[in-house]
Amino acid sequence: MRTDKINYYLDIAETVLERGTCIRRNFGAIIVKNDQIISTGYVGAPRGRKNCIDIGVCVRETLNIPRGERYELCRSVHAEQNAIIHAAREDMIGSVLYLVGKDAKTGEYVENASACSMCKRMIINAGIREVIIRNSKDRYTVVEVSDWVDNDESINGVMGY
Repeated sequence: MRTDKINYYLDIAETVLERGTCIRRNFGAIIVKNDQIISTGYVGAPRGRKNCIDIGVCVRETLNIPRGERYELCRSVHAEQNAIIHAAREDMIGSVLYLVGKDAKTGEYVENASACSMCKRMIINAGIREVIIRNSKDRYTVVEVSDWVDNDESINGVMGY
């Protein structure tokens, strides 16, 4: 049986996450417009810096920081950020970002995965229209980016996801 288009792109994003270097959670992201992959990204330290898997430390894990909070302490550039950095804005306007996250230790899909607040802001400014997030091998969530604009959690100080 032929794979549907959404799971096809989610499968590619899942393959991209295998390059991730986080010892906590790895994500893969791809940006697609008009059925063409514009860009890919995975979690990793900025170019030239050592990755967490190389130094064996996750600062956020060491400090017991809850999921979805204090990402300014993370050594890595997130998958969504890397995908956006490597694409031209004019190519991203009206596009779809596909996102898959897995726990680095168990290999399980990240439960209730979502873009962090910093990535949400970048996705909004990039002009991306929709984010599709894998929940399991055959289930996913579709998020209209306009909902993040209309329901601005930063006004209420909502933490985590």
